[in-house]
Amino acid sequence: PHAIARAGIAYVPEGRGIFPNLTVRENLVMAARPGVDGRKEWDFDRVMATFPRLGERINNGGAQLSGGEQQMLTIGRALMTNPDLLILDEATEGLAPLIAKEIWNIIRTIRASGIATVIVDKNYGAVMALADRSVVIVKGRVVFAGTSNELSDNEELMHRFLGV
Repeated sequence: PHAIARAGIAYVPEGRGIFPNLTVRENLVMAARPGVDGRKEWDFDRVMATFPRLGERINNGGAQLSGGEQQMLTIGRALMTNPDLLILDEATEGLAPLIAKEIWNIIRTIRASGIATVIVDKNYGAVMALADRSVVIVKGRVVFAGTSNELSDNEELMHRFLGV
């Protein structure tokens, strides 16, 4: 895991990944480090500006946060490592629709900041609204790799593998 982090890759796991006994501040500060090239674009203040809800709960323990707040904290911790690549696994699973929408908007902001983003998710519509490229994997085999527009235009593939 440390070699992956040193390569500039941050991972946001399905089901969150916070330290429940640490405060929001402690969870974020313990993850802080410069990126591979020494840059520190994502610092505590920028994460707080991106996730204002966390600022309201800064001294609360991780276990006291809602599921959506825990997910925001997990993403914030990943950003504190100043990654070149952010991998998000089911970033909105189990969250209320309004919170999920907020998370998708935050992911859009992260992408706009220049961080390459890989999104693994079942929410086809939300992912396609963000993705430049798409890969469809079925039983460990890549059945499609191309632009998101190419995928959207392929009705047979959409119906067969995505049920759309």
